Amino acid sequence: MVAENAVIIRPQAGPQMDFLASKADIAIYGGAAGGGKTWALLVQPLRHKDNKDFGCTFFRRTTVQIRNEGGLWDESARLYRLAGATPKGSSLDWSFPSGAAIGFGHLQHEDTIYDYQGAQIALLCFDELTHFSAKQFWYMLSRNRSTCGVPPYVRATCNPDADSWVAEFIAWWIDQETGFPIAERAGVLRWFVRVNDGLIWADQPQDLATFVDPDGQPIPPKSVTFIPTKLSDNLALTAADPGYIANLMALPLVQRERLLGGNWKIREAAGLLFNRDWVTIIDEPPPNLEIIRGWDFAATEKTATNDPDATSSTKIGRTPNGRIVVLDNTNIMQGPAGVERHLLAMARRDGIGVMQSMPQDPGAAGKSQAAAYTKLLVGFYPKSSVESGSKVTRFQPFSAHGTCQRH
Repeated sequence: MVAENAVIIRPQAGPQMDFLASKADIAIYGGAAGGGKTWALLVQPLRHKDNKDFGCTFFRRTTVQIRNEGGLWDESARLYRLAGATPKGSSLDWSFPSGAAIGFGHLQHEDTIYDYQGAQIALLCFDELTHFSAKQFWYMLSRNRSTCGVPPYVRATCNPDADSWVAEFIAWWIDQETGFPIAERAGVLRWFVRVNDGLIWADQPQDLATFVDPDGQPIPPKSVTFIPTKLSDNLALTAADPGYIANLMALPLVQRERLLGGNWKIREAAGLLFNRDWVTIIDEPPPNLEIIRGWDFAATEKTATNDPDATSSTKIGRTPNGRIVVLDNTNIMQGPAGVERHLLAMARRDGIGVMQSMPQDPGAAGKSQAAAYTKLLVGFYPKSSVESGSKVTRFQPFSAHGTCQRH
């Protein structure tokens, strides 16, 4: 009989339930964003909360990720307080009335794993497994041992990443042509043993019985499964935040395929960030544009013996409803003096109302160059800023528009 004021914590039917019910030694719950992965991971240790000797550790790559607004620590507070646990925010730990304990830790650096030498952790939980290196995962697996009566096991969540070691580890569950999970293999257990530096896989544990350790003893196989999920599996989220799918739809193509579609094979490539077919050529620019010209500087003149990078600029406008219009593009291969002349000429042509947005390289040389260009454009609208992330990363917000117009 359930007490009148009892709170029932129950997974949603489908992948979330399958993940919590899995008997695998290592179960990975992954795929699209919004599938309820973190919640399911946090619920895992609650089944052992009355075991006084039970211990569990959750890992994110950095402590900042644990403490992020609405992240792992915040979500744990919503769940574990209901189960009578007491938090210790300074050390990111929870203790239950029985004595069971749950901790949160980071593995920011490769060598952070050695902080856990000698540890015995009955349940290892990795949130966003693709953020960890293979070395970190396999070492921490050696800490997955138990004397509390709970057989040691591992649970992990992740989003798709074609370049992660995880993509290879779960390859059997993924269609290698399309990159999408194979539906009939979801939740199916497979077994492996490690021989030297390679993994030997089998459909049944007895198929691995011939493999022995250096002492001639059979190597106990580990069972693994992968359970894919997508936003439509999380009815609680889609009901509470029906606009979330619009956020995912606004992502650039590659991220949209990963986080909305759950594609494990897609990578950044030519034509994926920007496709010429997305462009509509127009005769005249629309009115009321907010206009800016962005610059990418080089300073080497082209000669018969070299073919250097060009100094490029692109003038774009944004309409009140968010449409992007490409108004002009220039490319020159000139030395420093030629670049300065070109920069001033474009500012004069654009007029004082058009911002000239210039990147600033890190370090003293970058600051000096930015100061010189800003002084050159006195009376116009110069702005310099330190760039962070790769050019691909910085291009993604533009790519997310999907379509644009060219004048």
